[in-house]
Amino acid sequence: MTDNPVCPKTGASMHRDVRPMTLIYKDESITFDQPGWYCDQSDEGILVGKDLQISDRMLNRLKARYEGLLEPEEIRRIRKKLRLSQEVAGQVIGGGSRAFQMYESGDRLPSRAISSALILLDHDPGALAMLKARPNKAATVSDRHTAHTQPRGHSGRYSPADRLR
Repeated sequence: MTDNPVCPKTGASMHRDVRPMTLIYKDESITFDQPGWYCDQSDEGILVGKDLQISDRMLNRLKARYEGLLEPEEIRRIRKKLRLSQEVAGQVIGGGSRAFQMYESGDRLPSRAISSALILLDHDPGALAMLKARPNKAATVSDRHTAHTQPRGHSGRYSPADRLR
């Protein structure tokens, strides 16, 4: 018994293959190699798991081009030029600690603000010092835990100075 899906149109067994696929978004299009389960007797195809991830990433790339946002390779190039890890880039530039991982893989589009900030930083890397100097209100998990834990004998009230410790 085979695990291959059956073509919904012909009933024939489908097989893994790669075929060209064209996506259209507004007046832009992109053609790429799309892996999936395909039927030789019809034009039917089934996309699952990683197949869908590839088409989703290509759609995000197409949207980025149309909207004038940076594409994954440009985001990665600028981040590396700035000598930032993905996590630090997300904390300093914005989006959160996993944002740049998702931007660079193509799983998520950067916002216009993130894209614009990266373009400016690409032209003036020294401006990164200004972003790093801003207070970061986002606490790490251990910081949040510590902030809610009171030392023995503490009244439970904190002064602004206590928060800086």
